[in-house]
Amino acid sequence: MSDTQIFDPDAGAAELKTALAHAATEIETSIDTLLPPVTGGEAVLLDAMRYATLGGGKRLRGFLVTEIAALFGASRDAALRVAASVEMLHAYSLVHDDLPAMDDDDLRRGRPSTHRQFDEAIAILAGDALQTRAFEVLAEEATDPDPAIRVALVVALARASGAAGMVGGQVIDIEGEGQSLPLEQVRRLHALKTGALIRYAAEAGAILGRAGATERAAIAAYGRDLGTAFQVADDVLDATASAEELGKTAGKDEAAGKSTYVSLLGIEGARAEAARLSGDAIAALKQFGAPAATLRALARYVVERRN
Repeated sequence: MSDTQIFDPDAGAAELKTALAHAATEIETSIDTLLPPVTGGEAVLLDAMRYATLGGGKRLRGFLVTEIAALFGASRDAALRVAASVEMLHAYSLVHDDLPAMDDDDLRRGRPSTHRQFDEAIAILAGDALQTRAFEVLAEEATDPDPAIRVALVVALARASGAAGMVGGQVIDIEGEGQSLPLEQVRRLHALKTGALIRYAAEAGAILGRAGATERAAIAAYGRDLGTAFQVADDVLDATASAEELGKTAGKDEAAGKSTYVSLLGIEGARAEAARLSGDAIAALKQFGAPAATLRALARYVVERRN
């Protein structure tokens, strides 16, 4: 076993929980190192950036980077930098998503949203700075000595997070409030808003590991189906879990008049859809055999979780 593939290849639910916790600790340390506090007039900005990224979250996207990088034998240190980068990008999206002009949420990860802990102006700027820092980390030589790999990571993240990805999905979400969107439009919305960044996290590990075209396509399919399954499960949780379980305000989608998998398929129908997608994600990993057991367990976890 290589020093990068550190988890049991026969991992099940208990092993996955341990693997997630271990990776989350490493990613937290990486973020802490890459976003050090500063003194001076901009200190409050760094404080807000650190508040938004440290001390909570499942680190699902970062975990995908590290686990798939390990599958292809990539450097653990490089994978942790890329994992920290995608978590910064994700944190920026949450900071902006919580703003009054967007989803207007006062609670995130069980504590006040960034704009409530600081103020709206600082939250906006903290999100802006987290986004740019995410790309800066990818572009630095410490991430990978090969400029082509660094460029590939930057381009992939830009596509996943911009108008053709996460931000585009957010626009469809906002414009669709109060409307009854058809299922295919809801699928596209969430493929962009949530799924694109999760798919990127999976592909980033393959890019770091110099995966071949066939392998990378399989990983992309896994990331795509995992991301959609995650969102369907999120819709179910928003309709069934408490704010204490979620760490954020429950029932927001229904209150905002949003079309979701639950509103279109019902709770049991949405659960069945999530299970189907989880199965598709698992099937995409067939060629990787036992070393991908943790990734298969992750596909089951995203539809069984309670937060």
